Amino acid sequence: MFSGKSILVTGGTGSFGRAFVETVLRRFPDVRRLVVYSRDELKQYEMAQKFSMKDFPSLRYFIGDIRDEARLRRALEGIDMVVHAAALKQVPAAEYNPFECIKTNVLGAQNLIEACLDTGVERVVALSTDKAAAPINLYGATKLCSDKLFVAANNIKGSRPIRFSVVRYGNVMGSRGSVIPFFLQQRKTGVLPITDPEMTRFNISLQMGVDMVLWSIEHSWGGEILVPKIPSYRIGDVATAIDPACRQEVIGVRPGEKIHEEMITQSDSLNTVDLGAYYAILPSAGAYTVEEYCRKTGARPVPPQFRYDSGSNDSFLSVEELRSLIVEHVRRSEAG
Repeated sequence: MFSGKSILVTGGTGSFGRAFVETVLRRFPDVRRLVVYSRDELKQYEMAQKFSMKDFPSLRYFIGDIRDEARLRRALEGIDMVVHAAALKQVPAAEYNPFECIKTNVLGAQNLIEACLDTGVERVVALSTDKAAAPINLYGATKLCSDKLFVAANNIKGSRPIRFSVVRYGNVMGSRGSVIPFFLQQRKTGVLPITDPEMTRFNISLQMGVDMVLWSIEHSWGGEILVPKIPSYRIGDVATAIDPACRQEVIGVRPGEKIHEEMITQSDSLNTVDLGAYYAILPSAGAYTVEEYCRKTGARPVPPQFRYDSGSNDSFLSVEELRSLIVEHVRRSEAG
């Protein structure tokens, strides 16, 4: 699937982008071209210290913004597959700067879709978030809009052999701006501020997210929103795992936050199927039906009124499991 192909990843210098690039270079050494597209020249410079074009001749660094459609079109020339990871993701920043968030997350998605339709791209996978399901903050609302755009793009592709799909998952353990690096920094004060000890979140590793995107590139029909089956954790347990000696200070839920995150709502259940390792929310007005999809993939429809949220999840990480994962993350970070 990937031999001799050209791949572009937007937001390629972020946590996901770096992990994706490393995985592709390791698993698919015969990839023809791998383009890192982002707007931060410093991050590209720093990334090139580890992944240089001299050591990896297929690798390219392309400075550009997804708000700039002309630049996107130039970058997409000769590209077969696109992974869209660029976004403004910080909930408080999005609430304070809504126009900027919309320009990047919604209009940027539209720019990418139109550019891909016009440049011969064959596969597009966009990264989403659990906050896009029944959103209560602007970031989640913009990602829901983005998801809708990528799903609906399959309706306007005409005879082009292009497929657009979405992957939606929860918090990535140890990613920039997440709670674990913050707690690790704060523990030296002896106090860990937590919003609510019963607050829960989904948890996924970077590698699981990368593997899911690669699976989607190869297997998606177009129009699916893929959701992984992953464990949850309680914020209070994360604080305990990091340092049980620290006092946990409850500061209350911040604006735009949920106690429990959803990835599949009850309203989505009619179009949701179980693929084994993943769920897939299928388009309600796509080129295929739920029955056809199940017949040809072996998927099973989920039960009526099904929902998938971090609070009622069947799988929860224990304090001991969280501690092991955190130690593994810290070691990996220290190794570069």
